[in-house]
Amino acid sequence: MKENNIFQKIINKKIPADILYQDEKVTVFSDINPKAPVHFLVIPNKIITSLNKIEKKDKNLVFHMLNIAILIAKKKKIYNTGYRLIINCNNHAGQEINHLHIHVLGGKRLKSI
Repeated sequence: MKENNIFQKIINKKIPADILYQDEKVTVFSDINPKAPVHFLVIPNKIITSLNKIEKKDKNLVFHMLNIAILIAKKKKIYNTGYRLIINCNNHAGQEINHLHIHVLGGKRLKSI
């Protein structure tokens, strides 16, 4: 895996991060600029540059990402009160890193969108 973005460097532990979970498919870490009391990212260890680049062969990986988001929501005690999943896709949506990632936010009442 080439290390050409910050997420890949986090996956490979080349830069420090508050890693909450990691397995062979995904890495989960706290957001460095949280928008809620609980804010973490779920990223695939495989390079997928955006939501638009998911292929049929990635369906199990995406399902795993969602399952891990739920697992960490339970560990962070936001499972019952509620949480939000956000995937920004491309520049106009606010995607800053060209690596698919799910933001998971909770820990307070979030404003409706």
